[in-house]
Amino acid sequence: MFRTLKQFFSDESGATAIEYGLIAALVSVAAIGALTAMGGSLETMFTSVSTTLEEATTTASTDTTTDDTTTDDTTTPE
Repeated sequence: MFRTLKQFFSDESGATAIEYGLIAALVSVAAIGALTAMGGSLETMFTSVSTTLEEATTTASTDTTTDDTTTDDTTTPE
């Protein structure tokens, strides 16, 4: 019985997996903390980009409208 307990306590095969799991958890917590801290500035930046793109789209769509009263100078009268 003591031999079995000694083998159980000396077996370290699962220690590496646990260490990797702890490192992954620590990285996740750090990433969540960083993104939460930057949340306000990221929201402001994406709102600014969105507004600029909407204005550019609106401007582009009004610039492409043509007036039917213009004449084409390259055509010859018949």
